[in-house]
Formats: sequence, C-alpha cells, structure tokens
Amino acid sequence: MTTLSSKTAAPRSVSGWRSAQSKRILLTLLGWSVALVIFFPIFWMILTGFKTETAAIADPSLIFSPTLESYQDVHARSGYARFALNSVAVAFGSTFFALLIAIPSAYAMAFLPTKRTKGTLLWMLSTKMLPSVGVLVPIYLICRDVGLLDTRTGLIIIYTLMNLPIVVWMLYTFFKDMPKDILEAGRMDGASTLQEVFFLLLPLTLPGIASTGLLSVILSWNEAFWSLNLTTSSAAPLTAYIASFSSPEGLFWAKLSAASTMAIAPILILGWMTQKQMVRGLTFGAVK
Repeated sequence: MTTLSSKTAAPRSVSGWRSAQSKRILLTLLGWSVALVIFFPIFWMILTGFKTETAAIADPSLIFSPTLESYQDVHARSGYARFALNSVAVAFGSTFFALLIAIPSAYAMAFLPTKRTKGTLLWMLSTKMLPSVGVLVPIYLICRDVGLLDTRTGLIIIYTLMNLPIVVWMLYTFFKDMPKDILEAGRMDGASTLQEVFFLLLPLTLPGIASTGLLSVILSWNEAFWSLNLTTSSAAPLTAYIASFSSPEGLFWAKLSAASTMAIAPILILGWMTQKQMVRGLTFGAVK
C-alpha cells in the first residue's frame, strides 16, 4: 500500500510542479509584454531624438544613421541648465513643505482621531477631483496681486497645495499601520509628543515617508498645467521648456523628442536609483 501511494503521489507532484512552472512563465511573459507596451513610447522618443527632422517625419524605421543634430539645436536655442535648476528647486522645495505640513497632520489623524477625521480626509481627497482649470482664474489673480507670477515661490506654494492631499493620505495610511504600543511605551518612559514623532515614529516609518516624498517629487516634476500658466521665463521648469518647442509652424518632432529626453532623464535616473526604496515604502505595512 505504501509503495502504491508513493507511486501515485509522485506523478501528481510532478504535474503540479509543471503547472506552477507554466503559470510562472505565462505571468513573466505577460509582465514583459505590459512593460514593453508602457515603455515603448519612451523608447521611441529617445530614438527620434537622434534623428534629423526629415527622418523623424518620413522614416519611422528603427534602423537609421544617428545624429546629435537635434540635441545641438536644442542646447543652442535655450539654456537647459536654467530650466532644470527651476525644476529641481520647485519639485524638492514643494515636497519638503508638503512633508513638513503632512507629517504632523497625519500623526494627529492616525493617533488622535476625532469624529471629523474621516470627513476631513475625504474632503482633502475630493479636492483632487476638481479640474485645475476650474481654479485657474482666481489663483492667477491672487499670484498677480501678490507678485508671485513667474516665481519659484509661487510654483512651490501651488505644488505644495496640489500634492498635500495625496501626501497626507499616504502618510496617514503608513502611520495607521504603526503599532500603537511602541508610542505608548515611549509615553510611559516620559517622551514628549515631539520626541515621539522624531525618535519613534519617523525612524520606524522612514520607508513610507521616503516613498511618499519620491512620489511627490515625480508629480511636481511632471506638472505642466500650472507651470505653463503661471510662468514665462524666470521660473519656467522643464515642462515649459518642452512646450517651447511647439510652434504655430508645427511640431519639430526630432527637437521635441530630444528636449523631452533631456527633461525626463533626471527623474528617470532618480526613479531607477530609488526603485527599491519606492517599492519598500509602498508595500510598507502590507505584511505583518
């Protein structure tokens, strides 16, 4: 009996292993297919940047003679460094202030909730559903009257308020997963509220805070609506830099692709270097 059962169990285990391998291969192929679909436009944009304007329009093939003509024209037309510096200042500045406001707000909502906490969170999230063009006129008039048009300060304030609901929601989720026993132990040892936040909460939720900050930087870096409407030259970031290659005569595809590649290169490198921290932070608290 033992021999027969072992013989029947062996084919079942082999068939189960083969089925698991087949599923794994199918999921891998599916994942690569989705990745190719998502990243193909970026790949095509990078290739187009190494073509001439004529080749970019008339020759869509992948085999061509690469040239740096478009990059040279883009660099000669306007100062890339100035636009890039504006993007860095605005993206990281708005992220810093968003975290500065969101950390105490999320702490209060997670550990000192009231009857209005859920309503406040839903109200903050509902502000993201409002189209930006709906508040363009009042915000433009306010920035004009207080002298914030075409300034980094104006963009930092706008981007901070724009990303604040998402930052608060994400930090609230991370803080909510934090065991309250740790904070209670700190209180029993005589820790103040500030000591709780700086020496207990922030170190333990650092992956979540880092991923939230990275997401805020990416959102600010890619924001185009407000930068195009509130800046002209002095504080214009890379999104306005890309838009400047669109003219009434038409789109210069090769130059536009070269400018876009130069604009997204820093944030792509940052995302690639911090992908482990991003994934770790976004899955923070998912497995206990």
